[in-house]
Amino acid sequence: MGTRTEDLRVKSDDELSTELADLKREQFNLRFQAATNQIERPARIKEVRRDIARIKTLQNERAKSADTAAAKA
Repeated sequence: MGTRTEDLRVKSDDELSTELADLKREQFNLRFQAATNQIERPARIKEVRRDIARIKTLQNERAKSADTAAAKA
């Protein structure tokens, strides 16, 4: 099942980084399975790719808000 944005927003930066690493590892494994025609759920590739994008977007939002907060101080 895919990761929901609300679930990601409550996680800390370290948890997001860990989950991102796990998803990238899973994406790598899925790519190999697809290349060797052993993949059971081809749609999982799309889900993982979008979950990675969600996490990266959230990390960028947090970085920008931290930059603007530092600029105001």
